[in-house]
Amino acid sequence: MQNMNSSGRSSSMLMRPDRAVGIVGYGAYVPRWRLPGTEIAKLWTGVPDGSPVREKAVAGPDEDVTTMSIEAARNALARAAIDPQALRAIWVGSESHPYAVKPTSTIVAESIGASPNIQAADWEFACKAGTEAVQASIGIVGSGMGQYTLSIGMDTAQSRPGDALEYTAASGGAAFLLGPADEAVAVYQGSYSYVTDTPDFWRRADEIYPSHGERFTGEPAYFHHVVSAGRALMEMMGSQPADYRYVVCHQPNVKFPQRAASILGFNDEQMKTGLLANEIGNVYSGSCMVGLTAILDEAQPGDRILMISYGSGAGSDAFDLVVTERINFARDRALRTRDYIARRTPIDYATYCRYRGLLKL
Repeated sequence: MQNMNSSGRSSSMLMRPDRAVGIVGYGAYVPRWRLPGTEIAKLWTGVPDGSPVREKAVAGPDEDVTTMSIEAARNALARAAIDPQALRAIWVGSESHPYAVKPTSTIVAESIGASPNIQAADWEFACKAGTEAVQASIGIVGSGMGQYTLSIGMDTAQSRPGDALEYTAASGGAAFLLGPADEAVAVYQGSYSYVTDTPDFWRRADEIYPSHGERFTGEPAYFHHVVSAGRALMEMMGSQPADYRYVVCHQPNVKFPQRAASILGFNDEQMKTGLLANEIGNVYSGSCMVGLTAILDEAQPGDRILMISYGSGAGSDAFDLVVTERINFARDRALRTRDYIARRTPIDYATYCRYRGLLKL
């Protein structure tokens, strides 16, 4: 008989691999171009201070999900200090793959020098495509089917000009190289996924821009899934918010993750390091993953981290991690996330339109 807790949830719903798995290497990439929120608000509302974020990161005309994934992957490989030929799988999660029919993952694999004898695929689940790939990586490594895997969450998010999404839809993401726990900078203690059919945000294949349910995207979509996943994981782990040094949630804006973390019982000090939405916007599939890289850049051995993703449509993946001593040797082998954020060049709205191809001729 399965063990059930007070909520009727089975302990078997907690995902733990047969052998311990962790993050061996990690890396972020954030483009240097920044569009201030005042530029968007001034144009569409006439009220310059009406933006939900200070600014967002914008991919340049020579950047896309593939090029940014390669950069993040190289950072993860540098921190892991392994030969890319040792990778067993490479997965890229995104809402904005550059090809409708042609994988991003194969381009990334060849560009970083991986062997052709690997499993490669592109993942989609709105903004949790990246963490969905992480879940699969934990399964591959944890089952012994492969020694190392690479999971990437990266986007050049789309938004209709003048839509509320335009303030936050940004570019960037992160890569996690997973492997055995004894080589890891942070070890997965457990994970949990929670999904329902809640259509709060969608884009059909023949449409350029996504549609959304406006306030419906908060409740019953974002908050229900993020809070449910976080609560369930802590319940099954037997942990409390006070047991964690850091928490990072998906960041469609600044207020949503702050409110979700507060509902779960976390304070501002626990959430501030991974909260990057005000500086880079919402990088969709890489949102909480980039936040986690910023946390790993400063975390100390023994620190415990709760990460919760969210994808419209809808679902959340929650992860419980503990940082190891190896973090002190790995993090300075590549650019830190805050280095990318500090490397910024502001642009105006016209330049943004040109870079993102919004001028249709």
